[in-house]
Amino acid sequence: MTYSFKPISPKLTGFMHGADYNPDQWQHSPEVLAEDIRLMKLAKCNVMAVGIFAWAALEPEEGTFTFEWLDRVLDTFAENGIYAWLATPSGARPAWMSEKYPEVLRVEKNRVRNLHGGRHNHCYSSPVYREKVSIMNSKLAERYANHPAVIGWHISNEYGGECHCNYCQEHFRTWLQEKYGTLEALNRAWWATFWSHTYTSWSQIESPAPHGESMVHGHNLDWRRFVTDRTVDFCKHEIAPLKDVRPDLPVTTNMMDWFDGLDYRKFADVLDVISWDAYPTWHDLQEPGKLAAWFSFNHDLFRSLKGGQPFLLMESTPSLTNWQPVSKLKRPGMHKLSSLQAVAHGSDSVQYFQWRKSRGSSEKFHGAVVDHVGTEHTRVFRDVAHLGDTLERLAEVVGSSVPAETAIIADWDNRWAVNDAQGPLNRGIEYEQTVMQHYRAFWELGVPVDIIGSDDDLSKYKLVVAPMMYLVTEKAGAAIEAFVAGGGTFVTTYWSGIVNESDLCHLGGFPGPLRKTLGIWSEEIEGLHSGETNKVLMKENNEFGLSGSYESYDLCDLIHLEGAVVLAEYQEDFYAGRPALTEHAFGDGRAYYLATRAKEPFYEAFYEKLIQKTGIRRAVDAELPKGVTAQVRTDGTQEYLFLLNFSDLDQTIQLNRRRYTDLETGEETGASLSLESNGVRVLKSQV
Repeated sequence: MTYSFKPISPKLTGFMHGADYNPDQWQHSPEVLAEDIRLMKLAKCNVMAVGIFAWAALEPEEGTFTFEWLDRVLDTFAENGIYAWLATPSGARPAWMSEKYPEVLRVEKNRVRNLHGGRHNHCYSSPVYREKVSIMNSKLAERYANHPAVIGWHISNEYGGECHCNYCQEHFRTWLQEKYGTLEALNRAWWATFWSHTYTSWSQIESPAPHGESMVHGHNLDWRRFVTDRTVDFCKHEIAPLKDVRPDLPVTTNMMDWFDGLDYRKFADVLDVISWDAYPTWHDLQEPGKLAAWFSFNHDLFRSLKGGQPFLLMESTPSLTNWQPVSKLKRPGMHKLSSLQAVAHGSDSVQYFQWRKSRGSSEKFHGAVVDHVGTEHTRVFRDVAHLGDTLERLAEVVGSSVPAETAIIADWDNRWAVNDAQGPLNRGIEYEQTVMQHYRAFWELGVPVDIIGSDDDLSKYKLVVAPMMYLVTEKAGAAIEAFVAGGGTFVTTYWSGIVNESDLCHLGGFPGPLRKTLGIWSEEIEGLHSGETNKVLMKENNEFGLSGSYESYDLCDLIHLEGAVVLAEYQEDFYAGRPALTEHAFGDGRAYYLATRAKEPFYEAFYEKLIQKTGIRRAVDAELPKGVTAQVRTDGTQEYLFLLNFSDLDQTIQLNRRRYTDLETGEETGASLSLESNGVRVLKSQV
């Protein structure tokens, strides 16, 4: 395993710290730039993302380019030791383009073209839009690719959405022809004989529509794959003129937390570095640990997209947002805690949206480093400056990796398919929440986790968990079988191994390609009404040492043993006494099947025993109080332990016998360590 990576830019050896900067909004006030530079230095900010929505400022009329203002900004940055992720402005097009070339505007599912406005309201297939983007990006590259302040390209902004125009329909048909070759193969994959939906011409196929076809699951799944592929193709189109001028300058695009609309794994080979935007609703009424675990999961997901390479936290808010249901202020300590949460999970940056608050329009009340008052004399600015100082002290962490021995499989294909299925729980199958039930157990125990796809290499892990792996290809089933036979441990759940890559049910008994590995046959599955429960009773003297019963709800799978042994059984209903949790010794490894959706505290109890059995190392050998988690990064020689307290209480942690040094203060720790509410400590030790 690679434990250490080079810094993303050779111009910076420490953390990137900065924000989205929009000087195009302040051209009428040139004194703002000078003041911003002073404040950036004061806050120890060294990198800004510039030009993200600046198309109208760069090309106010078709063919008329005004780069002088951007020249001044970048030249001033270079003079002051500040760097830029220079953005391509395709996230929003200027009004003159929408007026002259309406084809650039998207057509919605109802086949009605949008008016000008909003972000990402453009068609990725439009020849005009592609031409205009290529011209703009070529000019940016020719002018700025070798500018001393530019350290990389920020491609567009938060790609998302879909278009149903004639261009996209034709590209969809071409995509399907390339995938299936013949209409016969497509009709078979989509099971189109159902409801007499057999296609006899490619021209008959359209994208799913609310007033047309929307019930063919293979069709829906292929459309979502196409939308991803079309977006990736557009991203490649954006990157090409930039790389033509300077191939070594890295590119990134900012993603969103486990965004449903695009399969982000398809972007991994296109981008040099992964970045994403995190906006937790800190201090809402839910349990703090639940929200913290969700964002830890996302940090792990984005780190895992490029095999553990450090990612960038490209956007976060130093204060509040203006678009969440309730905009809470960050409590004391939370800015540092949430920022170092990203660092703990593999980020080599902390960036914000935005640097200076806009004066008008939709985000004028969104949090920023510089408030409308325009000075450094605010609580938020002091928090940012304090974090800037902390990041300087933690500089040696940059480039280190997270040594995960556990992986959770969370595929977009599976997510789309299981959420589209009409099955045992149509009020909401809750796939995402199920994944988080399993992930949070590791979060509570301080166990590092990678979030991977079913096509990823499993051999580097001791434990692989695949909650509700509804869609399983023969290839994925074979890989899991080989992983377990070779000594790995695999855990999956109810409603797994149900369909193949075309959303066609596996024949011969569920869980399809996983049946042999798990040693069970799933005959039936029952959905439970809201409030209806069952109980999972642990068998006496089971090897896990677990006892008593755990409540279960939502889904109960009725299975038969085919080599597996029972660890727990149902306690109620006509299937009382039937297996609810099984273990199968297969080859040199073991496979576990949880047949029902259990309630807490089952997951933490089960996984705590399982990591002991598999020899998986926790970040720290200590009991972690509720709401406190631990994460570790390493360069292969030094380890950096992050202890993070998301609870509302001050906490004390009894450390193991290893000697630690506080990386921020240089002091050695004792046998116990105190963490105030919203507190974080970063400790260093030798491997």
